[in-house]
Amino acid sequence: MGNLNAKVLSVNEQDSLQQKNPQPKPAVGLWLGGIAFTIVVAALGYALSIVPGFDHVGPLACAIVIAVIYRQFFGYPEKIRAGIQFSAKRFLRFAIILYGLKLNIDIVLHQGLGLLARDVGVIAFAILLTIWLGKLLKAESSLSLLLGVGTGVCGAAAIAAVSPIIKAKDEDTAIGVGIIALVGTIFSIMYTILRPFLPLSAIDYGIWSGTSLHEIAHVALAGAPAGPDGLAIALLAKLGRVLLLVPLCFILMYWMKRKNKEKTGDTKIEFPWFLIGFIFMSLLGSYVLGKSIPVSKAAMDGVATATTFILTSAMVGLGLNVSLRDLRTKAARPLIAMLITSVVLSIVTFFIA
Repeated sequence: MGNLNAKVLSVNEQDSLQQKNPQPKPAVGLWLGGIAFTIVVAALGYALSIVPGFDHVGPLACAIVIAVIYRQFFGYPEKIRAGIQFSAKRFLRFAIILYGLKLNIDIVLHQGLGLLARDVGVIAFAILLTIWLGKLLKAESSLSLLLGVGTGVCGAAAIAAVSPIIKAKDEDTAIGVGIIALVGTIFSIMYTILRPFLPLSAIDYGIWSGTSLHEIAHVALAGAPAGPDGLAIALLAKLGRVLLLVPLCFILMYWMKRKNKEKTGDTKIEFPWFLIGFIFMSLLGSYVLGKSIPVSKAAMDGVATATTFILTSAMVGLGLNVSLRDLRTKAARPLIAMLITSVVLSIVTFFIA
């Protein structure tokens, strides 16, 4: 009778209890097994992203989908949890650090100051509108903020950088990345379809793409039909938004500190040391590599690919925390808020391009 009356815990509740009452440290083999598991699923995500139809979605979203499906059918692989969590946390931060190499600060400061001012407005507009719509729709506030940041700044990388600062749940981070990848892909394809019918020059179209689309990959996809000049200005506008990720993170730190002080009196906020690494790698890539230290394009492309793969492995760890049952009730409203923001942002930036 006692067993019949016992409360049956959901998978999420079991995960929560597991985190609150951690088991003894697993053997090194199991820890490495968890890391290997995320790497294998990331590789499967890469393979899926090559398949026609999935090639525009990208490996991050594909890997998250595989991880989510695995979780629903086989549950969370508890024995190798430590290794999976290591990938989700440490790989995530390491990928953000390496991501700094994609940001050429010198080009942004010398050629894109006008675009940078516009980028500030885009980021503020996207975040504030998404949060406001999220409140209006009674959506999850943390997820709405992540989607606002992803829409305004640089997609998955921005979400990954901000989530530790606002103490977002792994599930929210994974959902946010998946939504951004999906919506950004749809919008970038729509841009390429609309390009021949728009009364915009190649430069204006590039500025519009760079200031309104979500990921760097989305901007590259949409900007390509405008030719080399249009694509270059599109990427320049996008890089300005990436640069603004750093001050945005510090603003969010200050906001979280004040929020915690009002609620609990505790003003301690874990400093995101990976941002220092991001800034360092940005400076290294902007002023040292290729100038003082010769580096081939092939080597830089290899680092970029490795960065994406490491970030994809981290996304696998986050995706395993997603429950489809909760996703139906949790993601719909933030998705609607983010979709409305993306449409409005595209319209507004079109008329000011």
